[in-house]
Amino acid sequence: MTDEGRKKVEDAVRTILSAAGEDPKREGLLDTPKRVAKSWIELTSGYKEDVDKLINRALFNVRYNEMVLVKDINFYSMCEHHMLPFFGTAAVAYIPNDKVIGLSKIPRLVGVYARRLQVQENMTRQIAETLREKLNPKGVAVVLRARHLCMEMRGVKSLDAPTVTSAMIGIFHEDQRTREEFLKLVAG
Repeated sequence: MTDEGRKKVEDAVRTILSAAGEDPKREGLLDTPKRVAKSWIELTSGYKEDVDKLINRALFNVRYNEMVLVKDINFYSMCEHHMLPFFGTAAVAYIPNDKVIGLSKIPRLVGVYARRLQVQENMTRQIAETLREKLNPKGVAVVLRARHLCMEMRGVKSLDAPTVTSAMIGIFHEDQRTREEFLKLVAG
């Protein structure tokens, strides 16, 4: 976010505070516009991240053809419809085709897409498609499980109703046994 963008966010926060009936000049709110702008810089930093730089020579030629799974990856994102948080865990698996990615890059990839205004369904697909594109694996599977504060704090006020989304590509889509193995490992 540019300095001009940060200033626009600060001005917008002051406007929202006034519209809500608050006094933006009240002691407790004086620095709120700056704090909100600073948090939005972090919450939307995924737009500036370059996936190729993130991977940065972490692709390796390895003769391994069994599932690679990283699960319980915590993420925090912002709903593009209400600009409220949603958060949860990701499970990401792939079956290599003579190429693997450094394990730490998988949670980082999740983070890149989480730090954008999102809908969970798109985020799930973006993670899977990026791994498919960069690795050319036999298959990719992604499951996201998240709580959406837009459902819990407003509207339906549905507590403890997580949303689960999945993307299955290649062998995970075509072969029921591979899909079941993945889902069993994710659940365990």
